[in-house]
Amino acid sequence: MKFKAPESLSEQIAQHLGKKIIQGQLKPGQRIQELTVARELNVSRGSVREALLILERRHLIHIAPRRGAIVEELSPHLVVSLYDMYIHLLVMLTVKTALIRTPRQLETLMKHVRKMNQLSRGELTDLDQLMDDGFDLLDGCLEIVNNPYLEETLENIKPALSRTCFVVLSREKNIANHTVQFYNDLLTSIKEQDTVKTTRIVKSYGEHQKRSVLAILEELADAATLIG
Repeated sequence: MKFKAPESLSEQIAQHLGKKIIQGQLKPGQRIQELTVARELNVSRGSVREALLILERRHLIHIAPRRGAIVEELSPHLVVSLYDMYIHLLVMLTVKTALIRTPRQLETLMKHVRKMNQLSRGELTDLDQLMDDGFDLLDGCLEIVNNPYLEETLENIKPALSRTCFVVLSREKNIANHTVQFYNDLLTSIKEQDTVKTTRIVKSYGEHQKRSVLAILEELADAATLIG
């Protein structure tokens, strides 16, 4: 695999490795060796080192002294911490969107939901596309709200959030349809400018996602104990 844009090479490497972590190809606790990655991607170790620092800021790895980069464990504590903050930020974003959106901006958001609805008519096997469509809708809300601090914070936690979403979407058959329904309900509340309803929908969905991830982590831990 080769990357072309030298000015964004580290970011491209970070996205490449981040996707492997999100999809579980790189396992929690697994070491990521600079030299191995540099050889595989035909890039310099310096670019890989910068990419690893990006991944650390996004909470996908941690860099330990004398051990190097290690894929972050998806612990219950981290999941609770992530979702508690995400729910709060998402309420802030969507309530503000409901209050200030214009009819034209609303139509743009509706296009994203219609795209998800079309995807849901199949078997919803394209989990990457479903997550991307959801984030595209939230990006549309960020454009409306125009809060650079909120945008930067959400952007930094998006990879960690994608990781938890993939865990749930790949293991629970009904969660994909539940996710599509969430975005439909959310957009309806934004259209109606019903901020109380918007808040309730976001909190309900976020808490449901958090419980689902925690339940799956518990199942995986129990299975590992039995195997051990």
